[in-house]
Order: sequence, then structure tokens, then C-alpha cells
Amino acid sequence: MKKELKLSVIIVNYNVKYFLELCLSSVYRSIRTLAGEYYPFCAEIWVVDNNSSDGSVKMVQDKFPEVRIIANTENKGFSFANNQAIDQTEAEYILLLNPDTVVSEDSFAKMLRFMDHHQDAGALGIKMIDGKGNFLPESKRGLPTPEVAFYKVTGLSALFPKTRQFGRYHLGFLNRDKNHEVAVLSGAAMLLRRPAIIISGSLDNDYFMYGEDIDLSYRITKAGFKNYYFSETSIIHYKGESTKKSSINYVFVFYKAMIIFARKHFAPQNANLFAFLINIAVYLRAGAAVFARLIKILALPLVDAVVMYGAMVVLVSYWEHTIKYVHGGKYPPELLNIFIPIYIVCWIMGLFLAKGYQKPYFGRKIINGALWGGLFISFFYAFLDERYRYSRAIIVLGSILAVVVFSFNRFIVRIIKSRNHIIAGSNGTKKIAICGYAEDAERILSLLDKSEIKFNYVGLILPDESIKGNAVGVISEIEKLIRIYQIDEIIFCARNMPYQAIIEKMSALNKSSVIFKIVPDGSDFIIGSNSKNDHGDYYTLHDEIFLIDKIESRLNKRGFDIAASMILLFTFPVNLWFVKNVKNYFKNIFKVLSGSATWVGYSHSQENLPVIRKGILCCGDELKTDDLDIKTLRRLDYLYAKDYSIYKDLSIIISGFAKLGKF
Repeated sequence: MKKELKLSVIIVNYNVKYFLELCLSSVYRSIRTLAGEYYPFCAEIWVVDNNSSDGSVKMVQDKFPEVRIIANTENKGFSFANNQAIDQTEAEYILLLNPDTVVSEDSFAKMLRFMDHHQDAGALGIKMIDGKGNFLPESKRGLPTPEVAFYKVTGLSALFPKTRQFGRYHLGFLNRDKNHEVAVLSGAAMLLRRPAIIISGSLDNDYFMYGEDIDLSYRITKAGFKNYYFSETSIIHYKGESTKKSSINYVFVFYKAMIIFARKHFAPQNANLFAFLINIAVYLRAGAAVFARLIKILALPLVDAVVMYGAMVVLVSYWEHTIKYVHGGKYPPELLNIFIPIYIVCWIMGLFLAKGYQKPYFGRKIINGALWGGLFISFFYAFLDERYRYSRAIIVLGSILAVVVFSFNRFIVRIIKSRNHIIAGSNGTKKIAICGYAEDAERILSLLDKSEIKFNYVGLILPDESIKGNAVGVISEIEKLIRIYQIDEIIFCARNMPYQAIIEKMSALNKSSVIFKIVPDGSDFIIGSNSKNDHGDYYTLHDEIFLIDKIESRLNKRGFDIAASMILLFTFPVNLWFVKNVKNYFKNIFKVLSGSATWVGYSHSQENLPVIRKGILCCGDELKTDDLDIKTLRRLDYLYAKDYSIYKDLSIIISGFAKLGKF
């Protein structure tokens, strides 16, 4: 006898392979619990891939062969992809699920039980938390009428989230820990009853992304069914609404979808009023977003400029009265009024190029920025009329002072910001604890060692209090352990730990500053996200990480090549005494400036390393010996690519200075 299909889980994926694997791992566990309550093989899983380029389809085929896959060659949007699977399934219930979610073992059983007992329910939403354990308000929403939508886009709903007047978009006045009948559910996790879909219709393909869940929720209620928010189980939704809410693109795309909804479902006069109000609010919101972003971008550079100018005034005054004009006289006012501001702009430009305004703010970036700024000033200084060449010493001392000032400013920023929210230690080192068993910890530590992150391992937290082992504590003590050891990140091992327990702990610890990550069963990656506005990150053993292949490193290397070439060009009268082949010395300078070569490269061609320009020097030149075999040179090349820094290039150039005229 053919068994009735109880549930179809439909996941639309686009380039989030690792999140998808974690999601499917949790879905399988929840289906096993469901099968125990109903009957075996009562559910199926669909993955609709929208032309991903990250190997998602192959991963599903290899690791989850039972999953039914639709591999699209074109991305026609979220609604279209879901409808492809909806049209082919015959299940009693259909769950639309985002790939960046993690469900509890009991989620499916509890949700279906509720639907079976509430025949008036056409759709069911679920309580969602983000990657830090914070409740996601989009778990339950009200209908975006013109009034409600206006409160949303003007920010009134955010200012007064729990009032019945302004808090109707996210229904903040309803208890998140109780079940409620609501108007709108989130498409990130939306359980649908088949008759409700048949009567109301599938998702509307007019919505490429955003708004399709609002539209479907509304049509389900118009068809005579109810939408319920379900609080008795929780899931993790790493990306919140799958984009950064502060982005201008989100503002326009999301509210354009709301206008489409209004024109479809409201009376013409109401729809026009809605569109008018929304358009005004959107442009106000977009303008505010642009202004806020400019303030955020320019705040620290402006502080750097002001403090640096004050420091330079003190430096010039000191140099003027104690060194330059001991017996009378002073610098012309143009130095402080014109040239010092230009110098400061150069130092700040250098800091921008060195990524000194990107987190973490401390470290070599500041030295690199001051060095580049000093080189810009020196280049500019060389073309000045003799009257305006006030003092090279001020430029050199100013560059040193820039390092001090920029470091001081960032130290103050660190004090102002609470604890580790901006800077995870001056060197970016994290304190990490692993929640699992000893064999799990060994595998995870091996993975972390192969990654680019800096970390201190605090110790093992056991998930089962009955198990004895060499650990810092057990999971029931986790809050105390975080406080004692000042833990920055906890990695949960899902192999012997239920996702339900992980989600519960994340929810309980959501007020802490700890970052949570998960290692799925049988996988060699760690995945997580800090908040709903964060796209998430992961560490994996599958991809060898070479610092030289990072965009920042490539920019730094090219900038260093140009700066070094300019210095070598202008100092050639001195360098000629130390370089062996003068003719090639000049040829090499112009090769590097033109981009056909780099000052430091590999000693041999390397198929297994990131591609870089041909080098004038190589790592072996730092050792001042020609007695190195190929195996040793290849190993040096590997280490150079793995741990690249411009300081390594500088060290090799200094050590191999006489060989700058090679080739």
C-alpha cells in the first residue's frame, strides 16, 4: 500500500554551499524524529539551486543522495524556484525553508502536530533566532497597510516596537513565547497546508526577492484560512532577512516589493496613497542611510586629521625653536596653513590604501599607512621649488608621529566601544572554547590550525555532565565559564549534541558578546554568523588559505612594489655602489613599475600556489646562499604564499639588495 507523503521540505539555494550542508544535516535529524511519530519515509526534501557557482549541487549529490534536486541554469528568483518544487510535490504539507537555517530535532514534529490539531491553519511560521541567539522580529508580522508601512520606513516602529499603534509591523506587543494568529509569516521558514496553496495559489513570480511571503500570507487569509506564529520550537536563521538592512539596495528592493503588493491588493486610491507615502519614506530612508554611512566612513579620518594637525603644530614649533632657527627666525605661515594639511592628507590616503580604516584597526596597517603616506609626501616634495622645501626631517618625524597619533586614536576608539565589539584584541586573537568531546576537539583544533585566524584555545566544554574528561567544565556551567575565561567564541560540535540543545544555549546566552559557531556531523568546516546583518563566515579544511591570494594582500604587494621602485629610482646614486648589475637594475625598476614583474616572487613555477608576477628576487635570496635544493626552495615559496606580508618583501629586498640587478 502506498504511504501518504506527509511533508515536503523545499530549500532554494544560491551560492551558500556550507550553510546548505548544515541546514540539510539538521533537516534530516528533524525528519527522523518526525518519522518516529508518524511513519517511516513520510517526508521528502527538495533543493532548487538557482545556478550556483560554488559546487552546491555536487555537494548535495555526494552527501545527500536522497534529496531531489532541481539545478536551474538561470536565476529567476526565489518565488519561481519554490514554485518549481511546489508544482511537483504531492505532500500534505509543504515547508519553505531558507538554506541558511538550522532546525531543531523536534521542529517538524511539533509544527505538524499543531497543524493537524488546527484545521483552520493555512500556514505556520516559527520562532527564529539569529547567529548570536537574538530573537528575529520578522518571525511574526502584521499586514503592511499604508499606515503600518509608513511607520516601518520612517523608523517609528523601531522607536516604539511594543506599542499597538507603531509596533504593528513586527507585532512587538505580542508575546514572542506564545502562539498567536498573525497576518504575515516569513518565507524563511513557512509551513503550508496543501489545500491552502491550491485555493490561494503558489508564490507570485512578480516578486524576485522579498514581498512574496507577505503576498502569499495575505492570499491565504483571503482564501479563508489563518496564519499562525508558533513559539514552541525555534530555528536559527543566520542571515535574518538575507541582506544587510542598512544597505541602500535593500531599502529600494524591499519597499518596491511592498508597492507591488499594494497595487495588487489595495483599492486604487489606497494603493496610490501607499505608493506616494512609501516613495517619500524610501528616499528619506535612503538619504539618511547615505548620510549615516558617510559619517561612519569619515568620522575616524576626520579625527585623525584634527589630532594629527595639532601634533604637527607642536612638532613644527619644537623643531623651529630648538633645531632650525635657534638664533632667530621662523617658518613661513604657508607651512602650517598649506603644506602640513597636504602632508596629513597624504598620510590619511596612505592609511586608506593600507586598509587602516577597516577592522581590526590596529597592527601593521598603521605602520604601512604612515610609510605609504611618507613616500607620497617625499615624491611630492622632490618636485617642489626650493623655496617650499622646508624640512625633510619634519616629513620623517611626521611619519613617525602619524604612527603614534593613529594608534592613539584607535586606542581611544577601543576604550569608547564596549569590550570586544570593534576590536577582538590588538592582534585579532580570539579566545575559543569547544563544546563537544575530546575527539571532536582534536579535529576542530586541526581545522583551526590550518585556517588564517589567530586564536587561543581555552579548553573543552563537555555536553554531557555524566561524562568525565579533561575539560574546563560542562555545558550547564557555560555562562560561568564564559565569564571566567572571557571566551570570545564557542564552537558547538553537532555530532553528539542535538541542534535543539545548541539553539537553546544560543538563545539563553544572547545577551553575551560571545560568537557561536557549529560543526555539522561528518563535515570539515565550522560555520556561523554574528547577527542578522552579517553574511556569516566559515573555516574549512577543503580550501588551502594563502594570504598572498587575498585582495588586501595583492593591493599591499602592488603598492609596495611601486613605492619601493620609486625609492630605488630616486636613490640610485647611492645604490649604484651596492648593486652588481647597474643596467639590469634600471630595467628591473621599470619592469616592476609597468606591472610585468614584482620585486619578490617564487623561485620556481608553482602550479599549486596562487599566481603572482615573476619575481626579481625570491625567498632564497634572503638566506644569502646559493646552496639550496629545489625541494627547499619550493617549501620556502609555499611558506611565503601562506604567510605573506610586505615586511617579508622588505626583508628579502634588504637581504638580497646586491641582486636587484638580476636577469
